[in-house]
Amino acid sequence: MNDEAPARTTIFGHQHDRIFDRLAALDPDLAVYIRDFAYDTVYERGGLDLKTKELLACTLLLGLGSPDELKTHLRGAMLAGASEAEVRETLLFAVPFVGFPRVVAAFVQLRSLLDRQGAAENAPPPR
Repeated sequence: MNDEAPARTTIFGHQHDRIFDRLAALDPDLAVYIRDFAYDTVYERGGLDLKTKELLACTLLLGLGSPDELKTHLRGAMLAGASEAEVRETLLFAVPFVGFPRVVAAFVQLRSLLDRQGAAENAPPPR
């Protein structure tokens, strides 16, 4: 592992604990396997930067038809430095490989994420 924050901390941002609590509620061993293997082993490998890994994760999850996980990784890609334009291009690139219905569904997830981010940015500050 590198000296920076673990990839999962960047990807999940302030929702890190909520995401892992949800996984642990499904099955504690599953949560540990996902954390230790997927994030603390695979994601921590060198060779690709975190933004690229997250854009690849988005494409793969789009192809699998996994909307909940896709939403998490769309947000993660942006937290890892991908611009909205880069995320859109990544989704559009998938059309010839997975088809329009899955890409349309991915854009629905992206729109939902962007709408929530916009609402949060425009919300009045807490008193």
